[in-house]
Amino acid sequence: MQTQTEIQKEVDEAVRTMRAGGIILYPTDTVWGLGCDATSAAAVERIYKLKRSVNKKSMLVLCASADMIVRYVDKAPGIAFEVMELATSPLTAILPGASGLAENLIPDEGTLGVRIPDHEFCRRMLRALGRPIVSTSANISGEATPVGLQDVSREIIDGVDFVVNPRFEGKPTRKASSIIAFGEGGEVKIIRE
Repeated sequence: MQTQTEIQKEVDEAVRTMRAGGIILYPTDTVWGLGCDATSAAAVERIYKLKRSVNKKSMLVLCASADMIVRYVDKAPGIAFEVMELATSPLTAILPGASGLAENLIPDEGTLGVRIPDHEFCRRMLRALGRPIVSTSANISGEATPVGLQDVSREIIDGVDFVVNPRFEGKPTRKASSIIAFGEGGEVKIIRE
């Protein structure tokens, strides 16, 4: 069992790395992800290069709360927050009206995938950073999604600035989240169950 001090030290190092424009490899409530400060276009670009992808729809952001989400998505319908609150497993909501984040993170239609992680380490990082954190699977585009750190390729590990200690992994689901897209008028479309 880790002490609160050990967890905080690791969180502080991850946040320091992101504030400096770095990218991290970290555990989430689903699978291991690549992350950075979602407001840093340069850091987002580094993740695209590392993944060998420019697909803006492949990256989502983690937010600490609904309050944080509404600061960066201004057209989200109320139903989206109700569904997120009722979800019993990790859920990514695709919401309209993204703004205030790195331009290269937002697809042409102006939507943003957001998730509030049920993961202590992620929540602590989000609170400490005070901004959304990019989350995308820690793999080269087209390769299998790594469920644990042992599945992450050497190329990815060598390409990041900080790797969170796997002791802070928690109890991830080890599979990608469900994805539901919400329209401004409350339309709902299930993208991935």
